[in-house]
Parts: sequence; structure tokens; C-alpha cells
Amino acid sequence: MFSDVAARPVTVVPDVPGTPHACGEIILELRRVHSESVAYWATYSTPEFFHRPAADVWSPADQVRHLTKSLRGIIVGFEMPTLLLILAFGVARRPSRGYQEFCAEYEATLRRGARAGRFAPRALDASEQTGEGRVTLMQQHATAVERLCDALGKWSERALDRLRIRHPALGKLTAREMAMFALLHNVHHTHVAERRRTANV
Repeated sequence: MFSDVAARPVTVVPDVPGTPHACGEIILELRRVHSESVAYWATYSTPEFFHRPAADVWSPADQVRHLTKSLRGIIVGFEMPTLLLILAFGVARRPSRGYQEFCAEYEATLRRGARAGRFAPRALDASEQTGEGRVTLMQQHATAVERLCDALGKWSERALDRLRIRHPALGKLTAREMAMFALLHNVHHTHVAERRRTANV
């Protein structure tokens, strides 16, 4: 369908083989997964990157735009003053879950029918589906990832487990769990894109 499919590099889909828990570990994984994700998205030609197989099926560009929109929402929580977070969501009354346990909960929530809601990307106009538009989109995503890492780096380990941030589908999470969500969410959407691409080969 696309002229340069045959020239596609070997695909490496990002993953998290370990169990990041400490703040520094999560930040390192966020940056590593982002770097690998950039390489993954680069394996799509520009027409492939913007192509929606159906009106309700996201393109790779849509996956990235959704991730950026989600990250911006998460950043708001991590940049919010402590007192406001406590007033809005209270304090945690249980320990933060481990990464693998949290991943399992996220997958279960998806199976129950969770949807992107207001974080779903709008359809792009043809004028936006260009090489320049792609560069801008990826720059916006990189900025969001780095802004989250910078905000997260200012939190103490105690605060990550004590304070909570609300997720629209998962409810009130500890701040540590929300940081884990940002990480696994990126991985999830690259895997979704790859499954769809493989199914269409």
C-alpha cells in the first residue's frame, strides 16, 4: 500500500523487563522507553504514520498524540501544590502497588471497557498530515516526557506514596502509581500500534 514498506527497519517495540519502583528508576525508564519509542515510530513512513485504517481506528500519529495529551494531564497533577492535592484527593491509606501488579490492574481495566474519553485525539486535517506536522508532533511528545521527568524528580519517595492523583479510569492512585502509569501507557500504545500493523501485513 505504501511505497517504502519494503525499506522498513527491523522493528523493536519498547518494553519494561524489570520492576521500576524508586523515583529515579521510573525516570530512567521513562526516558529509555521514550527513546526506544521514537525509534519505533520512525519505522513508519509519513503516509503510514498518519493513516487511519478506519474512522474509529487510531493511526500511529493518533497514538502519539493521545500519549502527549495524557502526559500533559499527568503533569498537572505532579506540578500541583501538595496542599491542593491533599484537599482534592486525600492521602493514600495503602502502599503503592509494584509495577507488575499495577500493570495487571491496568490491563484488567482495559478489558472491562475503559476508553480514552476526553484524551482521545481528534481527526487530523489533510493539511496537518505532513512531514513538518510529524516533526512538530514528535517534538511536543518529547517535551511532555521531559517535563514529566523534571516534575517527578522533585518529589520525595515518601510523597510519592503518601499523595494521590486521580486517573479518569483507574481512580485515585498514589503519585508513584501515576508515574508508573505514564511509563506503561507509553509501552501499551506502541504495542497496540504494532499489533495493528502486523495484522495488516
